[in-house]
Amino acid sequence: MPERKKFAPPAIQEFAPKLAEVTDTVLFGDIWERPGLSPRDRSLVTVTALASLYRADQLGFHLGKALENGVTKDELIEVITHLAFYAGWPNAMTAMTQLKEIVEKAEQPG
Repeated sequence: MPERKKFAPPAIQEFAPKLAEVTDTVLFGDIWERPGLSPRDRSLVTVTALASLYRADQLGFHLGKALENGVTKDELIEVITHLAFYAGWPNAMTAMTQLKEIVEKAEQPG
């Protein structure tokens, strides 16, 4: 059987292997694979929740995942701008700063 992709950070895999296991098998192996929402829609929901709750540690990963799942840079900018009025200005500014860094890094040659 092929090995599943690991989503939990290596440091967590070593320090808390059970948390890493359920992250990889339950969260990403089951919840993210359910047919009720597309990966793109799940990314929009996840980015919105993480930005709203000021969960900056996980937000960067999920902004990148959203781009991989077909959410455009402009859509993410619009989502974060919209959130500023519901989730707070500091949350939106933090999310926008992270998105800008991710987009700029992706656009660098090499």
